[in-house]
Amino acid sequence: MSAMNKQILLKSRPVGEPTADNFELVETAVPTPGPGQFRVKVIYMSLDPYMRGRMGAEKSYAATADLGVPMVGGGVGVVEESNNDQFKVGDYVMCGTGWQSYCLSDGTGVMKLNPDQAPISTGVGVLGMPGLTAYYGLLEIGKPQAGETVVVAAASGAVGSVVGQIARIKGCRAVGIAGSPDKCAFVVDELGFDVCLNYKDADFPEQLAKACPDGIDVYFENVGGKVFEAVLPLLNDDSRVPLCGLISQYNMTELPKGTNMLPALMRAMLTHRILIQGFIISFHFNHLPAFLKDVSGWIKSGKLKYREDIVEGIENAPEAFMGLLKGKNFGKLLVRVADDPTRN
Repeated sequence: MSAMNKQILLKSRPVGEPTADNFELVETAVPTPGPGQFRVKVIYMSLDPYMRGRMGAEKSYAATADLGVPMVGGGVGVVEESNNDQFKVGDYVMCGTGWQSYCLSDGTGVMKLNPDQAPISTGVGVLGMPGLTAYYGLLEIGKPQAGETVVVAAASGAVGSVVGQIARIKGCRAVGIAGSPDKCAFVVDELGFDVCLNYKDADFPEQLAKACPDGIDVYFENVGGKVFEAVLPLLNDDSRVPLCGLISQYNMTELPKGTNMLPALMRAMLTHRILIQGFIISFHFNHLPAFLKDVSGWIKSGKLKYREDIVEGIENAPEAFMGLLKGKNFGKLLVRVADDPTRN
């Protein structure tokens, strides 16, 4: 039987948390490349929190995902057939694959990968978009100085884990925040953070204050909600808050009940001269060469480590994605769509 292209389509737009009914698994013919195109057999598919925003109809920084077509997303794979002189059969590439087994590309936005330098899976992880998000956000917005305290939300995740390790490399004290004892242990014992706290503990705000006796100089924000509420009173004069995500809010259908924190936030920003700067990493790809040089070097020297959470089979992507939004992943979340011939 000839190969088929398995695809996960966006069937409907979620209201609140996504469910299995929002997705549909179909099989179509493997696409044939036209002039200037090449076909990629997808090996790893990346699952990332930003995808939740693309599922809705609300206007955002990027176009919403269309219904009835494969979910948007990046991945890595191998070129199987090519009508493009820049990409030959056998090349490993990172590109916008979508949630499917095969995709076509004309080379726009595609990056070649060298499996002799790093595992190809890192092309959508520590050496890809999540790693660049951590690198740019911390160094260009956070501007950490030796001796400062850097606090990182989602510290065991694809972005947060890199942020904290770079902070340590730059001579800072790294305080992580994660959602379970085993994640906290990993962040301290394996990644080398100074401290990691479980935000689910009832006394988390008190623990955070004790862990940051000199306040917080840089807070890398990708969670929001109760975590930020605990951080806000501890932010120092001239502190910096790179903001790349708000995963605690992505499934919200209305503003949360409770105290309006906006007046306290605005007063703190004014009196403590706090910089809060949101950023979308797709607007900063000019930093890619420096990022690849620095981070690949830190990985080779053992200064920076990473962890991958690999789910087998494209049919399991929706469930894994829904778990990602609840913090169930442990490390960079990937779906292995096909065998990886580069792994021993």
